[in-house]
Amino acid sequence: MYRIVKKQVLNPTVTRMEIEAPLIARKAEPGQFIILRVDEKGERIPLTVADFDREAGTVTIIFQIVGATTEKLNHLEEGDCLQDFVGPLGRPSETEGLKKVAVIGGGVGCAIAYPVAKKLHQQGAEVHSIVGFRNKDLVILEEEFAAVSDKLVMMTDDGSYGEKGLVTNALEKLIEEGETYDEVIAIGPLVMMKFVTQVTKKHNIKTVVSMNPIMIDGTGMCGGCRLTVGGKTKFACVDGPDFDGFEVDFDEAMARGTMYRDFERHAYEETCNLFRKEVQ
Repeated sequence: MYRIVKKQVLNPTVTRMEIEAPLIARKAEPGQFIILRVDEKGERIPLTVADFDREAGTVTIIFQIVGATTEKLNHLEEGDCLQDFVGPLGRPSETEGLKKVAVIGGGVGCAIAYPVAKKLHQQGAEVHSIVGFRNKDLVILEEEFAAVSDKLVMMTDDGSYGEKGLVTNALEKLIEEGETYDEVIAIGPLVMMKFVTQVTKKHNIKTVVSMNPIMIDGTGMCGGCRLTVGGKTKFACVDGPDFDGFEVDFDEAMARGTMYRDFERHAYEETCNLFRKEVQ
């Protein structure tokens, strides 16, 4: 069993948890993920490693409450235990040799972007972080990004915090001001990553995207995370999750990502109703 050491609400729909998992903490690297089950009857879901503390033996996960399992997970408190917590899985993000990088995070994808920015900073790279949210109430990890970034640009769609606009607007502005990057790393909603790559392709800047949003099983057996990269079929969980953004077929990936939306919504509503009955 894996004990929840710390729980923190980051915004109304996003929660951070530190899980006691010393064996995983010992080997985890940015870009990798874990598979967890809340209880013995629960489904297996993949969540990216948002941080880790090798000395304390803890792994941090950050999740958005969007479905039945994340709803159940959010009802657990400090001291409670998870049934399963397996990892680290996936290929670590490749950061060696990079001198100047723009790390772009969108929404809850910032939880994946942060450990990558942190490792680049620890390796001595110059890190420019651009993070975007719909509004001020959804902002997460600002202090964490500030601590590992040489330049931090906060964006909100409605202008309620930071600068008004999209992360692509901020990236275009930095490039126009003369900033040059060895690489751009974009992590967030599929549509965001698609448009980031359209910007970087114009300027011929190597771009890496994380295809975590389409993972399900985490082992390559279910086929749910298959995608087309450079005209070839790849699996996000075993071949990635990081890929060359110029070669990813985002339209195909986005279409597949909507296939189970109605089913998941139904399961989420059933779970919420169950918790309401327990409270009554």
